[in-house]
Amino acid sequence: MTDFDDTLPAPDEFDIAPVRLTVDLGALADNWRDMVRRSGKARAAAVVKADAYGLGLEDCGTALYEAGARDFFVAVVQEGVTLRTYAPDARIFVLSGIWPGQESLFFEHDLVPVIASEEQLAFWMSLLAEGGDHPCALHVDTGFNRLGLPFADALALAKDVSRPASFSPVLVLSHLHSGDTPSSPLNKAQLDAFQEVSAAFDGIETSLSASAGIFLGPEYHFDLTRPGIALYGGESVNGMQPLRPVAKAEARILQIREAAAGSTVSYGATHQLSRRSRLAVVSVGYADGYLRALSGSGVPLRAGGTSGAYGYIDGHRVPIIGRVTMDLTIFDVTDVPERAVRAGDYIQLFGPDMPLAEVARAAGTIGYEMLTSLGLRYERRYIYPEE
Repeated sequence: MTDFDDTLPAPDEFDIAPVRLTVDLGALADNWRDMVRRSGKARAAAVVKADAYGLGLEDCGTALYEAGARDFFVAVVQEGVTLRTYAPDARIFVLSGIWPGQESLFFEHDLVPVIASEEQLAFWMSLLAEGGDHPCALHVDTGFNRLGLPFADALALAKDVSRPASFSPVLVLSHLHSGDTPSSPLNKAQLDAFQEVSAAFDGIETSLSASAGIFLGPEYHFDLTRPGIALYGGESVNGMQPLRPVAKAEARILQIREAAAGSTVSYGATHQLSRRSRLAVVSVGYADGYLRALSGSGVPLRAGGTSGAYGYIDGHRVPIIGRVTMDLTIFDVTDVPERAVRAGDYIQLFGPDMPLAEVARAAGTIGYEMLTSLGLRYERRYIYPEE
């Protein structure tokens, strides 16, 4: 305890955070409405798995619910339990299905398991025999070879007159593996297979398309679409302009230092300066999900020999110099006027001025991974639609 405790005002944690994340919930809601429009006659759900793609399940789920979403998809049952508080009368589908020991969570919180295998189907049938009816969905594999009942088995199940009357899925779904590449002929092959599945389960709602599939056209929409990454401002179709940016990540400049031409920067001395430079040492690293593969040099695993990522400050794109480390990254701010950048300022890592997809490509990855890798140290600020 010091004499200062009673006199200093309490700081705004966001304003002093080493790394911070701004999430525009108005943009998120607008992106969902955009996907509703693009879904045509189909309803649009909202996929909020992985903590709403790293941006916060509670706040993002609430914003989407208030925007009108009434169908949600999560990956695991614990996410569904959390979301139920913020989406009281929504249908919440759990994509990983149900396993023994999870029954009370599904029933108590009115969650809909997505049955994805013969084992889950047998277990679900036994639950219905003991406890009566409860809604479920059925996942059918149409060529992904990931989750889903095999195509032939699903058709046989649809025609099985001996299946319990209590087993009546509220939704049959599948997933496109190449929807982000519209020219792929495999999209049409999966569409044809799913149309056959849809016909076999006549009278039950069907869903094939996540974000990318929605852009393939009305024939891919069926009854319900499942937009995910597009809601959060990520690139869902290769080379297509994303919707409104939702997330802005920033990191504080801890020090600006002068470095002589010919000197080296960061671990491994992988970058040698060709000129006298001003370097901004910034409080972000791979512990914050700012991937080591974004480094300006010294990352042999990155394919293609790309030069690394950029940040953005005061109207200038500034390159990463040398390797990204656990807690620190170094940017070259030599070309930014001295008066325009100083210690304590923030560099934008991705956001409205530094597209998420571009940063992800610099790391040889996708926006999904960038968002879902955000670390725990980000101080978050949510901008609500009315603000």
